[in-house]
Amino acid sequence: MNAVPASDLTFDVRSLPKVSLHDHLDGGLRPQTIIELAARIGHELPSTDAVALGQWFRESADSGSLPRYLETFEHTVAVMQTRDALARVAAEFVEDLADDGVIYGEVRWAPEQHLQQGLSLDEAVEAVQEGLEAGVDTVESTGRQIQVGQLITAMRHADRSMEIAELAVRHRDSGAVGFDIAGAEDGFPPSRFAEAFTYLAENQFPVTAHAGEAAGLDSIADALVSARTLRLGHGVRIAEDIDVEFTNDDDGDGDVGLVSLGRLACWVRDRSIPLEICPSSNLQTGAVAGFGEQLSEHPVDLLYQTGFNVSINPDNRLMSGATLSDELELLVDTFEYDLDDLQTLMLNAVEAAFLPLEEREALADYVVEGFANER
Repeated sequence: MNAVPASDLTFDVRSLPKVSLHDHLDGGLRPQTIIELAARIGHELPSTDAVALGQWFRESADSGSLPRYLETFEHTVAVMQTRDALARVAAEFVEDLADDGVIYGEVRWAPEQHLQQGLSLDEAVEAVQEGLEAGVDTVESTGRQIQVGQLITAMRHADRSMEIAELAVRHRDSGAVGFDIAGAEDGFPPSRFAEAFTYLAENQFPVTAHAGEAAGLDSIADALVSARTLRLGHGVRIAEDIDVEFTNDDDGDGDVGLVSLGRLACWVRDRSIPLEICPSSNLQTGAVAGFGEQLSEHPVDLLYQTGFNVSINPDNRLMSGATLSDELELLVDTFEYDLDDLQTLMLNAVEAAFLPLEEREALADYVVEGFANER
């Protein structure tokens, strides 16, 4: 079958109500904002032209070089060290989400990376919250709606997980909706931060954890056990525990794939543990290199078709040069996903959102209504 180009669709992906669960604040800046903030502090950039700078970020992310990919974040984090800068970036982040049709977004970021100019951890969180609320106000002033929350993230290599966990809980009633660990996954397993995860569980504070991206099945298993994670950030390498055997069907119409799941994959699928899949980013970072280098070889469709709780996310919109709508259009182009498929993916994200049940039910109704309007 030939995929239907997104340009030929009878519905507008960007206008559909969407939910974004895995979207990094320091990976979603506007190039012009980076240029203006860098000029204030004398930070040297690869380019001071917004178009060229945006292109540099995308080319660096696509280079296949992890050091060059990480260099991109050195520039974004460098300009996010003051209260005003954090607030501005957060406000624009929300505005850009709304422009892409996102109605609920969880914004993940690591406060410990934004203290170079004297901010305390709490002041950094407050600055981002100020910006998020300003962004929401701007969106609502145009007659649209959006809701956002902070995912307070600890960097695995920094060994401040307990401090960051306590920070997240302190701000649970003022914008923080969940906790995450990010950074060097390989070599820094969740079990290393067991005390912090126990503290979060004791305080009934939701956890997602980067796992199954740079490291494999052991990382996923440890996130489920040690982190008590409710979601898997990426989690895409759970596909390594799935075996597909192709045989010729009886009618001679082609190959049939016989799928068998390992014990860990069964556990994740059968309990509907959400996977925060980021297709473009996974290709850029090599997270799915064991499956191939093209989106058509990405295991996202295998996971979706075999019943895993898949949500689709942009990860780092600046580096990937892709919004959530762009990611969905790629799936339409590559795997022939239709409106029903996209609605399922969005409802998966709604169910996984770190919101009270009543709010998730209302959000689901809003999504279903919005999709119905496109039919």
